[in-house]
Parts: sequence; structure tokens; C-alpha cells
Amino acid sequence: MAAAERLIRDDGCVAEGAAWLAGAEPRFAAALAATGPLPLRLRPDGFAQLLQAIVSQQVSVASARAIWTRLEAAGAVSPGAVLAQGPDGLRALGLSRQKAAYACALAEAGIDYAALRDAPTDEVIATLVAVKGIGVWTAEIYAMFSLGRADVFAPGDLALQEGARILFDLDARPRERALREMAAAWRPWRSVAARALWAYYHVVKQREGTL
Repeated sequence: MAAAERLIRDDGCVAEGAAWLAGAEPRFAAALAATGPLPLRLRPDGFAQLLQAIVSQQVSVASARAIWTRLEAAGAVSPGAVLAQGPDGLRALGLSRQKAAYACALAEAGIDYAALRDAPTDEVIATLVAVKGIGVWTAEIYAMFSLGRADVFAPGDLALQEGARILFDLDARPRERALREMAAAWRPWRSVAARALWAYYHVVKQREGTL
């Protein structure tokens, strides 16, 4: 991994990033005053985490949870087990035809997940998006939360776009490219900036009674 890349390992790292953002941008200071301490949100890494991301695409949380429970019960959460099920077996467990194909593609990709822990973030994202069914957003979220990278952002995320619109009083929700450019000012703590925008978005929506 590039020597300059920071890792988020615990709540202290998140607090350090939040303090930096508050000092660099007054609007983040205001957001953090409203949200309180930001969550760590670290997750496991590996095949199962990405398979779960595929399962969750474009379905409700409840539906995704139910399908994942069936996959776990069948033991179909490892590359070998997914390939043993095959597309038909995966569809019988609740996956759509397309998602079954994506799951098999991920299982066949032969990704060295342990090696990704030490790979530069750009290489992590390139490795993951090369797999059919894994988009840039999923790869960035994986780098952010499963690998703990401190300087990753996911500008394609609609809640981040809306959080930025509200916090920075923009006329419209920024598109992915514009938000990526905007987030460049939040280096080297873009992952913490994302946590702050998500948390602020939830605070605002809860106040409005729309969440």
C-alpha cells in the first residue's frame, strides 16, 4: 500500500479526521456539532462482503436480509459454494438471474482478498470493478469500510450528494463528477467527510420527519 495512505482502525482515527475537517471547513464544524461523534462503520473484508453487496443491489433492506439468510443457511457464501450452487441453485435461493450471474462471476474472479489489504486504493478499485456486477460505488464502499481506507469517497452515492447539497446550500444536488471534484478539498480524510455527510443527511431528514 502507498506509504502516504492512512487507515481508519478505530474511533480515534475517525475523531482525528473529524477534527481536521472541522478546522478546514466551517460547514463541517457546523455539521459535526449537529451529528455528534461519527460512527466507525468498519466491516469485515473478503468474498462474502462483496457477495452481500451484490445481493443488496436494488432491493429493500428486508428483501436483501431474507435472501442473505437463505444463502447463509445453504452455506453459499464462499466462492466454491457459490460455484457449486451454480446459477440455478442461486436463483432457487432468491437471487435474480442477473445477480446469480454476478455472484458466479465474483466467485470465478479469484481475487486475493488478503493482498487487497496492502494494495493501493486505486488498485483495489480497479481489481473490483473488473468483476461483472461490481461497480465503482461498491468498490469505493468496500475500500472505505472493509479495508478502512481514510481517503476514499463515493460521489455516486445519492445520500452523499443530497447531504452536500444541504450542507453547502447548493441550488441542486451535485452530480458525481462535481462532487468528486468538490471532495478533493477534503483530502486526506475523504472517508470521514463521507461519514459526516451521511450523518448530517440523516439528522436533517429526521428533523424533517422524512426518514
